[in-house]
Amino acid sequence: MDAAPLDREAAEHIARNLRAIADPTRIQILRLILDTPGGRRPVTELATELGLSQPTVSHHLKTMADEGVLDREQVGRTVWYSVAPQRVSEVYDAVRTRDAADSVSPEALARITQDLATRFRGTFSPETVRDYVAESAALLSERSHITHRLPSLTAQFAGDRLRALAEAEGLETGEVPDILFVCVQNAGRSQLASAILRSLAGDRVRVLTAGSEPAGSINPLIVAALDEVGIPVGGEYPKPLTDEVVRAADYVITMGCGDACPIYPGRKYLDWDLPDPATMTLDGVREVRDEIDRRVRELLADVNAG
Repeated sequence: MDAAPLDREAAEHIARNLRAIADPTRIQILRLILDTPGGRRPVTELATELGLSQPTVSHHLKTMADEGVLDREQVGRTVWYSVAPQRVSEVYDAVRTRDAADSVSPEALARITQDLATRFRGTFSPETVRDYVAESAALLSERSHITHRLPSLTAQFAGDRLRALAEAEGLETGEVPDILFVCVQNAGRSQLASAILRSLAGDRVRVLTAGSEPAGSINPLIVAALDEVGIPVGGEYPKPLTDEVVRAADYVITMGCGDACPIYPGRKYLDWDLPDPATMTLDGVREVRDEIDRRVRELLADVNAG
C-alpha cells in the first residue's frame, strides 16, 4: 500500500523548520552552542567568535527562537541561548560536520583496541588485535575513502575481520546467553548499552533491545557519542517490546520503562536507574554513555562468571 501524502500543514511546519536554520551564519551559531559545555551561549560571545556585530547575531538568534529552535533565558543582564531540548537531535543531525576526516584519533584507536582485546581475550593477543585495528583504519581511509563515522566503522571492520580469522582457524563458540536491554523509546539508553556490550563481548553473548514506547529512529546524539569512542550502532533500530524476547532472555535489563516488562522465572532482572538522554546536550549524552559503559562492564563480568 502506498504511503499517505503529507498534509499541507505538516509540510509547511517542516519547511519553516528548515528555513529557520538554512543560513550559513545560523549553522555556525548552532554548532558553537552545541559544542559548548552546558550547551548555551550569550550574544556577545557568539558575535566575538564569528567576527560579526551583535545586532546581526541577535537577529539570527531571534529568528531561530521565534521558530522554536532556540530557547532564550535571561540571567541578570545576560541573555543566554540554547537549543530547545525537543530540537537537539534534529539540529545536531543538521549541523554536524566531518571534523576528523580520513583519520581516527590515537585515543579512539586505543579504546577500540582495548575493547576488541576484551572481546577476543583468550583467542588473540592484544598485539594482534592492535595490528588489526590499525590496519583496518588504514584500509577504510585509504581504500574505501570513508570519512564519516570512521572510528565506529573501524571498530566494526576490525571486529568482523578478527571474528572471521577465529572461524578460519577452527575456533567455535558454544551456547551463549541472551541479554535484553529495555528502555522507553529504544532510541537512547538501550542502544548505548547494547552497542557497548557488543563491542566488548562480540559473539559471546546475543544482545537484544526493545522499547515500551519505541521512537521512529535512534537519537543521532547517541550515534555520535558512540562513534567518538569507536563503537558502531550497526543495523540497530527502535523496536517494540514483545513477549517472546523476554522469554528468550537470560538477563533482562530495564531502564526507565516501569512495569512494561513481564516477569518470568529463571531470568535475571536488573533495573538501571539512568536519566533519559532524549533531551540532553551531547555533553549529557556522554555522561550517560560513560555510566552505562561502567555498568555494562560489570554485567559482562557477571555473565562470564556465571
